[in-house]
Amino acid sequence: MKLAVIAFVFLAPAWAQEIKFPVNLDALAEKAASSTVVTLDKSMLRFAGKFINDHDGDADEFRRLVAGLDNVYVRSFEFDHEGEYSAADVESIRSQLKSPAWGRLVGVRSKHGENVDVYFKDAGNSMLGGIVVIDAEPRELTIVALTGTIDPEHIADLGGEFGIPRLEAGETRRVR
Repeated sequence: MKLAVIAFVFLAPAWAQEIKFPVNLDALAEKAASSTVVTLDKSMLRFAGKFINDHDGDADEFRRLVAGLDNVYVRSFEFDHEGEYSAADVESIRSQLKSPAWGRLVGVRSKHGENVDVYFKDAGNSMLGGIVVIDAEPRELTIVALTGTIDPEHIADLGGEFGIPRLEAGETRRVR
């Protein structure tokens, strides 16, 4: 399955804002040819951290990274045909990401219907209070949301974990 972009939400606990995923978003799994649905809360994240191989040189770094997270949500759907999800499904997420708390850093629109949005929320002290990336294509929809706090330098370290796609350094997404 092609996962072009990661969608994250990092929210500082002090800001206590939670992104609400509409019920119909999870219902898309029934329509999709393939789907990935991951929901991990803080206790499940701590439990997953126990399975990290201590002989791995990055184990301590990974545990520090996960320690700041409260939740991990991955919703990725690939459809056989266009139009199997609606713009309203995506707008219900985007509408929660308004300023002043959120700022959109990237907005990509293509005439072929490939739309990518990246939103950030600043938590101060050089930490992110949130990041959301939404990748909506005619036959794919991917949203990954992480809540908690994280050092911006460690965002890429989450790729390949918890169902979050890995992006290699220098990898770019080509929009036709």
